[in-house]
Amino acid sequence: MVGRRRALGLLPPLLLGLLLGRGLGPRGGCAPSGGPLPLPNHHPQLPPSSGGRDLLFVGVMTAKKYLPTRAAAVHRTWGQQVPGRIEFFSSYDSIPPPNDPLLPLVRLPGVDDSYPPQKKSFMMLQYMWERYGNSYEWFLRADDDVYIRPDKMETLLRSVDSKKAHFIGQAGRGNQEEFGLLSLEYDENFCMGGPGVIMSREVLARVAPHIRYCLKNLYTTHEDVELGRCVQKFAGVSCTWSYEMQTILYHNSSGKEAFTGNLKQKEVHRAITLHPVKQHKHLYRIHNYMQMLKVQELQQDMLSLHRDILSMSQILDIENKMDIFDDSVQFGQPPGLTKYIPKTDKDLIPWDFIQRSLYSAFNANPRRRIDAPLKEGLDDVIREVMEKINKFSKQRGRVIDFKEILYGYVRYNPIHGADYILDLLLLYKKYRGRKMTVPVRRHAYLQQQFTDISIREVLETDEINLNNDPSEDAIEAPGNLPGIKDVFGNGLIKLGGNIPSILFPIATDNSRELRRSDKMINFILPLSGRFEIFKRFMGIFEEECLRNEERVTLTVVLFPNDKEDSVSKTLSLIKMYQENYRYTKIEVLPQFENFARASALEIGASHIEEPNDLLFFIDVDMVFRRGSLQRIRKNTIRKKSVYFPIVYSEFDPIAVFNQTISLNHFLIDETTGYWRQYGFGIGSVYKTDLIEVGSFDTTIKGWGKEDVDLFEKFITASKNISIFRSVDPDLVHVFHIVECDPKLDDVQLRMCQASRADTYGSVAQLTRYIKENHEIFNRFLQKLN
Repeated sequence: MVGRRRALGLLPPLLLGLLLGRGLGPRGGCAPSGGPLPLPNHHPQLPPSSGGRDLLFVGVMTAKKYLPTRAAAVHRTWGQQVPGRIEFFSSYDSIPPPNDPLLPLVRLPGVDDSYPPQKKSFMMLQYMWERYGNSYEWFLRADDDVYIRPDKMETLLRSVDSKKAHFIGQAGRGNQEEFGLLSLEYDENFCMGGPGVIMSREVLARVAPHIRYCLKNLYTTHEDVELGRCVQKFAGVSCTWSYEMQTILYHNSSGKEAFTGNLKQKEVHRAITLHPVKQHKHLYRIHNYMQMLKVQELQQDMLSLHRDILSMSQILDIENKMDIFDDSVQFGQPPGLTKYIPKTDKDLIPWDFIQRSLYSAFNANPRRRIDAPLKEGLDDVIREVMEKINKFSKQRGRVIDFKEILYGYVRYNPIHGADYILDLLLLYKKYRGRKMTVPVRRHAYLQQQFTDISIREVLETDEINLNNDPSEDAIEAPGNLPGIKDVFGNGLIKLGGNIPSILFPIATDNSRELRRSDKMINFILPLSGRFEIFKRFMGIFEEECLRNEERVTLTVVLFPNDKEDSVSKTLSLIKMYQENYRYTKIEVLPQFENFARASALEIGASHIEEPNDLLFFIDVDMVFRRGSLQRIRKNTIRKKSVYFPIVYSEFDPIAVFNQTISLNHFLIDETTGYWRQYGFGIGSVYKTDLIEVGSFDTTIKGWGKEDVDLFEKFITASKNISIFRSVDPDLVHVFHIVECDPKLDDVQLRMCQASRADTYGSVAQLTRYIKENHEIFNRFLQKLN
């Protein structure tokens, strides 16, 4: 069974010693020669070290123009967790940025921000030695566009002898155009500056007295090349010749797009440093992801402790004598696929079969594509499995790569977690001794165990400030660091101690709820005939919205109907509501053409004058409760999210209840209806976002297709707006016979006929009907043949 291991991802200390051993040179540290370097302007003044945290000093090279962005982002994220001290080195005329006045800034005298920054780099090293040379074991030179994982860096450095001369980095000899032009001998290299350069105290002691000489004798414009040359000449060591450094100090060659996509990559998980992060906002994103990995590590530690407690309590026979073991009984069971033992066959949890698609015996759609959550879960467990398999691959002289899942099974146990049985196709590569590459198969029995419930309080995707600061800036500041909290410090709260504040919010929480309730929802309702159904809709609208004084408007786009002359009655009914509820805007837009839903919705959306208003497209067949309004407001966020709720659609009440109408439209179970997962006609969106993707295609006439077209536009045309989908038990589509016009085009006609077939009844009801009327069904099949 595979749990989530601690995300260290480092080579064993013995192997690291072998990798770094090439850099050993003769001892002979020299005291600084000449007069001391003029003390730079330094902000703020802090003690050089404290309480045993004297492992590492980090010097970040930055520039005046990057202080409010990159430098501030580094200081607020990984810079807070350095096992030692961090300072930022910039030009003589730099000042701390207004958005981070406590940033520890060093203004180097006589140094500007010109490029290449050779002088800045060498003067920073001299400053490090003269001020902190005897205070830290290791010294790291970093750029302001690198993300460093301090915990993994600490683990690496503590596994290496800092008393010896080590010059650690990703070794380079220049690219193809530079080869032979850097004045390097055949066996010389340099540590590439971008991913970070690490020097032991011994190396810095040997180099520091000669920095002025190195600065006066430059052969190239590359400061990292010249630093490597200086270290080679005066410290007698070169950069670590180790292929593994490319994964430990990772450089992404994608330029400005580096680390802007999916972070669930093995390269990201293995690395100690990530370079370059050119867009400073993505530093916060990467930091949040790394914090989530820490949360997962702590959750795994918690499970391990629960297992130890349960195991010891069983040995001591005290598990039933103290309430303290309640959680351990739940979470402390060892990984296994037999934790849950069903009492009857009805309690069995079915497995879904995986083979390119997902096959389910008890789903209305027995074969469907593997959805995003399951795909992400599979990626996670496979990555963990491969890390465990390859944990000692270097010692064994082989590596095993994942190729594909041949087949597998998955199920979800609501008490314990997700279970997987996977048949994996792997590639075995042996590179030591007799080399070979052969495909192999391996079965994996896996469990992703649930942990205790925790919650994260957010308001419109921005994390709520939990420091009792009720100000608007503290609550809604997505671009400011105070809104980007440490996941453990302010993001995760134990449920047990916070139930009262969640169920009975304090005053500040009420004020936040009021701001959400201030969102105006503009109902847009296309209508053609169907007066009695419209009366029902208006009754519900009155009960749920008007009498509760909800902030809503209603725009009815009214078309004539050939089968029902009810325009005058509809106008009269609307006028009555307008007179009774003058404080709510209720309007009707009469049209004098054939009904087309796409045109109706476009007319209604265009009629809403305020571009930042929230539009809610609804059908007259819908019934709803007040709770759906809050979900619309919460899940529809301007420039961020559109909301297409998955509504519940009733089956034919004659098939279900043997009567023409359901007495309770909100009775939701597997016999009364189904969740319309592939229906997109009901949705909410801000008008500005609707305009951005091109709005509705008014060339679509007749039934359907306009909703699918809009849904696809948000998928393909919008770069920043995500689609939020979730079942809503307060939105129900009342059954009515779907009439499909034979004149519809082929695509629309098939969609209409499929929708009509879905509404008759469930698969179980159809099975029961066939069983009870098998003779009629057999005659029907004979006629088809």
